[in-house]
Amino acid sequence: MIITKTPYRISFFGGGSDYPSWYKQNEGKVISTTINKNLYISCRYLPNFFDHNYRVAWSKIEETKNLNQIKHNAVREILKYMKINKGLEIHYDGDLPARSGMGSSSSFVVGLLKAIYELQNKKIDKKTLAQKSIFLEQNVMKEIVGSQDQIAGSYGGFNKIIFKNKKFEVKKISSKNLKKLNDNLLLIYTGIRRTAHFVAKTFVHKLQKEKKSDIKKIISFVNQAEDILKSNEIDNFGELLNESWHYKKKLSSRITNNKINELYNLSVKNGALGGKLLGAGGGGFMLLYVKKNKQRTLLRKIKNIVEIPFKFSKNGSETILKRQG
Repeated sequence: MIITKTPYRISFFGGGSDYPSWYKQNEGKVISTTINKNLYISCRYLPNFFDHNYRVAWSKIEETKNLNQIKHNAVREILKYMKINKGLEIHYDGDLPARSGMGSSSSFVVGLLKAIYELQNKKIDKKTLAQKSIFLEQNVMKEIVGSQDQIAGSYGGFNKIIFKNKKFEVKKISSKNLKKLNDNLLLIYTGIRRTAHFVAKTFVHKLQKEKKSDIKKIISFVNQAEDILKSNEIDNFGELLNESWHYKKKLSSRITNNKINELYNLSVKNGALGGKLLGAGGGGFMLLYVKKNKQRTLLRKIKNIVEIPFKFSKNGSETILKRQG
């Protein structure tokens, strides 16, 4: 029995530049952090007395004899890629809902891949785990996804990630202001679930042409944000989030909607300096920069919204249980 624990992430700046359609010809940059909310994968070989060879428990429970009959796309393709020929049982549990902008699909791939390597008594380092997860999602599963979430889930921590051609570099960001930043952030759930793949496909093919100036501006916020974290003007981080959000909305009409715009505008009127939808957009979680002493007042104004308290985390995907037999 193997259990892996893989963190969700919050992406602050540079989103969109981590799609290969952009960084294969241009430099991409993002700033993101993992948080203390996690996705758990348990994995074990099945004894041979079951009627099924594969059992997968997610929002559905699948029991099949044939690997190709598995409906969960990531599970099926990863098991085929890893050439699994023994019966297997996989359980998925998460602290946050899927399809909500927290990088859950990539965390799932990272966590399952790590679990299978552990099950086979094979070692895999953070960089290789990220690279294989990116390859699986983009080239095997054919999902239209970026490359930052797999890296965040593999490495963990508060990082600046730089993309160029097919390579990436992870630079850890250390700042005395990270705790203050964390204290001034609110994470709220809009209740709107969406699939990032369908939102992303409305703009990724436009990044090199009509959206090029917008994505370049979005990338420019990364270095500005890094400078702010080194300064004593941490509230400028919130204002920069607000500016970046307005450019992000220009990438596609699917990134936001009337309900989200109303929620965002209400938040700004009641103390938020800025914010953004997490992930590709369209729904899910919204991140708001609100000074700590104003957060309770804002939350009273935006009723029927779930707040998720969180802390920045340092660890990437890890094995928390490995038991033989």
